[in-house]
Amino acid sequence: MPEVSNLHTSPSEGSSGRRFSLPPINVPFLVVVGLLVLYGLIVVYSAVSTEDKYNFMQQVGGVAVGLIVMAVIWVFDYRRLSDYAMLFLGINVVLILSPHLPIVGVTTMGATSWVKVGPLPQLQPGEFAKITVILFDAAVMAKYQGRLHDPSEYLKAVGLMLIPFLCIMTQPDLGTGLVYLFISAVALVVGGARPKYLLISLGVAVALIAAVFVVDELWKSSHGEYVLLKQYQRNRLLVFMNQDSADLSDEGYNLKQAMIAIGSGGLTGQGYMQGSQHALHILPEAPTDFIFCVLAEELGFFGVLVLLALYIALVIIGFRIASASSDMFGLLIVMCIIGMWLFQILENIGMTCGLMPITGIPLPFMSYGSSFMVVNFALLGLMGSVWARGKESAKKAAYATSR
Repeated sequence: MPEVSNLHTSPSEGSSGRRFSLPPINVPFLVVVGLLVLYGLIVVYSAVSTEDKYNFMQQVGGVAVGLIVMAVIWVFDYRRLSDYAMLFLGINVVLILSPHLPIVGVTTMGATSWVKVGPLPQLQPGEFAKITVILFDAAVMAKYQGRLHDPSEYLKAVGLMLIPFLCIMTQPDLGTGLVYLFISAVALVVGGARPKYLLISLGVAVALIAAVFVVDELWKSSHGEYVLLKQYQRNRLLVFMNQDSADLSDEGYNLKQAMIAIGSGGLTGQGYMQGSQHALHILPEAPTDFIFCVLAEELGFFGVLVLLALYIALVIIGFRIASASSDMFGLLIVMCIIGMWLFQILENIGMTCGLMPITGIPLPFMSYGSSFMVVNFALLGLMGSVWARGKESAKKAAYATSR
């Protein structure tokens, strides 16, 4: 893709003599984002057309608010945030635990993950916390400048990064918790943690997961119920590991219907707004968790290729923004954002194909949800801010060299 052009306002001199100009604009970045968001709106419109509990205009409103948020963050200098790691940690805890507050907290499908204040739409604070989790992890790792070799410092960093995950599991929201963990893993890898420490951490994580299942089985044998994992969470894992024998009347139903919808699309699909699986309400949660199935059913393999091409273009541009960053903090921010999106894309698409366990992780820029859309636009704004500061630093360096 071509490098971007710089669009500046005419410099103006105030009483302080300081110049003001708009930050550089990354044209290819905005074009890819615009196409991706438009594509998502087209698919969501079809997905919600037969649903009463979803409002398409709310999704449009999320895009409108998101555009404003993106523009504001793009203009803001992200480097001013690098010294506020503990503030971001505090915001994370407050946001994630806020659904537990009486009156405003809302429990849906067994998870207390939402807040509702008066006539305002329901919001999912855990989604907004993804922004502060990224800023927190980046700020923690930036101070090591790519070399985290001290074991005590590594344990300290990991311990701090686990706090948001432990908080989100009180809801419980395993899908969002996994996103937090993946963001932290990316921050540790990019931030320069020693490979030996990362491998040990991975081994400990696997051992803890095994221990959860063992403890749950022992607890059930003596108390008659599971205590660490919800029954539906266990069922999803069992369905993933043994899909052929999955009970079609229970957890296996979602996976089977998702695979039927994808397979029925063929090469060119059944036609826009002609998909039968979601129109007949056979496909569960079509506008949110299974929006990819709606796309595949109606627009077919070619429609899926368009989506994947847009995602690949966004990731490539993201890597270029990261490589042009003027500091470690900016590099970590962009890499954590890219890593988070890649994890969500692989998990969401993978779960609909039986390649990953079913979770509630949405598909970036495609799944219905105004909170989710605003958060993604805020992350785009952060990437734009990193890119703009990088371009400005490079321009200053080139000017200094030419003198």
